[in-house]
Amino acid sequence: MLGDTVLKQIARELRTELLDAVSATGGHLSAGLGVVELTVALHAVFDTPNDRIVWDVGHQSYPHKILTGRRGAMKTLRQIGGLSGFPSRAESEYDAFGTAHSSTAISAALGMAHTIRLNREDRRCVAVVGDGALSAGLAYEALNNAALDPGLRLLVILNDNGMSISPAVGGLHAHLGNILASRGMCRGGAGCGKALQSLSDPKGTQGEVGASPQATLFEALGLIYTGPVDGHDLDALVPMLRGLRDRQGVQLLHVVTRKGYGYLPAEHDPVSYHGPGKFDPKVGLKPAVASRPPSQTYTQVFSDWICDEAARDKRVVAITPAMREGSGLVEFQHRYPDRCFDVGIAEQHAVTLGGGFAAEGFRPVVAIYSTFLQRGYDQLIHDIAIQRLPVTFAIDRAGVVGADGPTHMGAFDMAYMRCVPNLIVMAPADENECRQMLHTALLHDGPAAVRYPRGTGPGLLPDAELAALPIGVGDLKRVTKAQRGSRIALLAFGSMVKPALVAAERIDATVANMRFVKPLDVELVQDLALTHDVLVTAEEGCIAGGAGSACLEALAKRHILCPFLQLGLADDFIPHGDPAGLLAAAGLDADGIEASIRRFVECLDTAAQGDAGIAAVMSSKTMAVSHTTPTVASAVRRGGLQ
Repeated sequence: MLGDTVLKQIARELRTELLDAVSATGGHLSAGLGVVELTVALHAVFDTPNDRIVWDVGHQSYPHKILTGRRGAMKTLRQIGGLSGFPSRAESEYDAFGTAHSSTAISAALGMAHTIRLNREDRRCVAVVGDGALSAGLAYEALNNAALDPGLRLLVILNDNGMSISPAVGGLHAHLGNILASRGMCRGGAGCGKALQSLSDPKGTQGEVGASPQATLFEALGLIYTGPVDGHDLDALVPMLRGLRDRQGVQLLHVVTRKGYGYLPAEHDPVSYHGPGKFDPKVGLKPAVASRPPSQTYTQVFSDWICDEAARDKRVVAITPAMREGSGLVEFQHRYPDRCFDVGIAEQHAVTLGGGFAAEGFRPVVAIYSTFLQRGYDQLIHDIAIQRLPVTFAIDRAGVVGADGPTHMGAFDMAYMRCVPNLIVMAPADENECRQMLHTALLHDGPAAVRYPRGTGPGLLPDAELAALPIGVGDLKRVTKAQRGSRIALLAFGSMVKPALVAAERIDATVANMRFVKPLDVELVQDLALTHDVLVTAEEGCIAGGAGSACLEALAKRHILCPFLQLGLADDFIPHGDPAGLLAAAGLDADGIEASIRRFVECLDTAAQGDAGIAAVMSSKTMAVSHTTPTVASAVRRGGLQ
């Protein structure tokens, strides 16, 4: 066991190392700064990786990565082929469970604790829950279930830093504040004497630091509560963890930390330093430039739009599951604080809350990331679509997101939404179309979703005027210049319109901006199929069940068969890395689209020349061909991004 002086020196060096690494690559910073001492204490007390530590939310794990053999690779963080920004079982035996979406750690650690008992092993499980992860329903389900079995050996550490990305909200946050006020906080020295004495008996059931007549929520659930303890005081943490390590039952240790601790700019502004880009730690983040760039991000387009809609319609309310900053609701909350509802990390609740508003005549807008809406999918179907409630879903981060990796890729939304009855699904090609689609969704008397990518679009500034689009109608953007024998028609969805137009100029193809994934413009699809030799669909989403599949289904229903090429994300998870590089690897940039079409047409021509029967089939449009590009993951493995 390392001495206290050595552990404190390790903590100081670890904090410096973390700051140097993240400032050079970008990534999650303030959460990791807040758990440096806790990370050191855990690895000093527990026998990792034999003992299991599950970090939740996983972006707290950067100090853990540095201490577990990955210090030299930290400069590759979140880059193609480099370290993941979250725990990864494929990356290290010390990463017991992958945790990128929050609130999963207690369930996972509970399963591990059961296996340890069933196998009669001498190992321990720890779930470190922080950054608002205890606000989600899954965490409560796990706590409720864990308390049923007092024979387990499981330690849940609540990292109470009062934050998710934004300041924490809800009754639990207030409850934790009341605990801290009534019981006081344990720090090293004599102040911990009573608690440590109670922990000396492994079979003991009383672990609280300060006496209080009021039971905590955790004690009411049947857990054994200890705390609060200062999470930056190794003199308190180490003996406390040592005392809890061998205790029977499901223990909950309440640790109080400060997000961004040890780096003053991050302490003063943990929100800005939650996930910064590259910066000079000696200078800190540069102030935001007041003037707006010529090309707005889609998030900014949404922010301006919802403020404009709220000004003209008092029924408009905004709901977000702990993504106020990321989804662009800061200005809306400033202007309309009574109409903005941050529900914490609770996506299921956010969706059904919108349904409640809509049932009473309001016009709720649920601002949510594509990958997080997956967590509210049952509510989308059961509570919204079945009842045809007019809830608008503003779905940010659709498609290839980048550095956060496969857990945060918005690859599946078109596929998982287009199969839901009563739901309209739109994909804008540019910033102005995004604004008008959001307006169209808000006016629609039923559920509607607008999915848009992260970052900027082609640079088309939105019109101030709001005009609804005709539902289910696409738009021809380019018509082939060929006088006869039109060969190729590109049906592009959303962000793929821009690269499709570039590719079309090189190969002289027709391009349609499809606009609607559902309802699909079937007449446009049919017309292009009957007037062109080859149809190509391009989408920044999974091919399986996606927008291209919708086009194929529509043609099959009308008994129209033709050579058909689907371009999109193949049946694999997209690794972390630069979005432009990942899109190129998937063949979804202009060069990739052009190359895929040329290869496809060449194959068709070769087949036609070699077999007159095939040529006759092609000319009668009774041949269907489907093709997908290699997966991004396989391209990375082959070095295809070099």
